[in-house]
Amino acid sequence: MSHTSLQGIGETSIGVAALRALENSRADRLFDDPYAERFVRAVAGAAYWERAPAGWTEFAELMAGQVAVRTRYLDDALLKATEQGCDQVVLLACGMDARAYRLGWPAGTRVFEVDFAEVLAFKSGVLKGAEPRCRRVEVATDLRSEWPDALREAAFAPERPAVWLMEGILYALTPDAADVLLDRVTDLAAPGSVVAFDHAPDNPALRAARIAISADLAELWAGGPELDPDRWLGARGWTGRAQDVCEVAATYGRPAPAAFDPARAGSGPCWLGTARLTR
Repeated sequence: MSHTSLQGIGETSIGVAALRALENSRADRLFDDPYAERFVRAVAGAAYWERAPAGWTEFAELMAGQVAVRTRYLDDALLKATEQGCDQVVLLACGMDARAYRLGWPAGTRVFEVDFAEVLAFKSGVLKGAEPRCRRVEVATDLRSEWPDALREAAFAPERPAVWLMEGILYALTPDAADVLLDRVTDLAAPGSVVAFDHAPDNPALRAARIAISADLAELWAGGPELDPDRWLGARGWTGRAQDVCEVAATYGRPAPAAFDPARAGSGPCWLGTARLTR
């Protein structure tokens, strides 16, 4: 495959795939993702690390632990929700998420991958020949536009419970945009639906690392919800409890992820959580 590139959020998702590839190479990996390396090689061949921008190594050291822990946590959350009756899975701004291919979904599960058309086309090209382990549905749209219409047109059924994934997206939104996103999800969600998410307000250590890579990358972080996740979701009828990523890491036998380690100067909080719609 000839090497290509993506811009903005799509390019950022390649960086996340690189961190997942690193985790997948560990003997004690928290999850299996044999597809992450494919995305990396599609961009830069076998020389991704040599061609990575200046500052990448420091950024990877800060974020690799968080990406590993959140991936495992959210894998488990999605599978648990589908086993409990949510036969629809919506991956918002899915990027290079290969869960449709690598997780053992219950029979009949439909996974809707929502992202820009160019991101989905790139992803499908890289994964050509691989077989999804569910009914995979691409939804090419812009989350800044009327994406609920596109989701309905792709045969999403609002009357049935679904599990919604918001991974690596909330802190890329302004507070107002985050509110609009959750309002739209809530409007589409049947009682019993689940949201699974991560959220990390900006912190000095991460901002400095992002700036070292690219000013454009630094500007992708816009703050996200102003309230803590439990209050933000609770105001719209979702009930759950967010956990600190360091707490979750400990349950997996991993140290606190560097960027969110309270013992490290310039660190900040990061939440992982699920919530169920109880209205």
